[in-house]
Amino acid sequence: MKENIIPAIRLTVFCAVFFSGIYTLSILGIAQLAPNQGKGEIVTVKGKNHHINVAQKFTENKYFWSRPSAVDYNGAGSGGSNKGTNNPDYLAEVQTRIDTFLLKNPSVKRSEVPSELVTASGSGLDPNISVQGAKVQAKRIAESRKISEEKVLEIIQKNTEKPLLGMLGTEKINVLQLNIELDKLK
Repeated sequence: MKENIIPAIRLTVFCAVFFSGIYTLSILGIAQLAPNQGKGEIVTVKGKNHHINVAQKFTENKYFWSRPSAVDYNGAGSGGSNKGTNNPDYLAEVQTRIDTFLLKNPSVKRSEVPSELVTASGSGLDPNISVQGAKVQAKRIAESRKISEEKVLEIIQKNTEKPLLGMLGTEKINVLQLNIELDKLK
């Protein structure tokens, strides 16, 4: 028994020192080389700082809507709802989101509503939506801003991020960047 305890204690001490000290400091050092020292990309609009990598809440018809958030877009406490897909409360919440979306976007059919616009992400802070998620909102935004739908689609195309190396991931659009571009149209 003694021959097992001593190596276990050594391994425990080594892991505690390595993971709480050496590994943590090495990750911090790498983050210092990243833009904004690993704090994420920050953009200032009208004197207010916004983090590009954290979802923002947009509910006005003149803006693209973000993915719903289970944590009400609170960057200090990311997390999902932890409700299963069979949970009646969850299903009612998703149905309410679908109904609200269809009410504000009457030209969209129920089958055309992308799932990311009515379901929260695992972190509750996903700043991106799919290209389709943006396109189904284009008509509402164009009507609200009294601009052509083609202009809105042009902004969507301009802000579409392609997959990494052309094959890793999917096309996506950052909602905050889209809405900043819309506000520049004035």
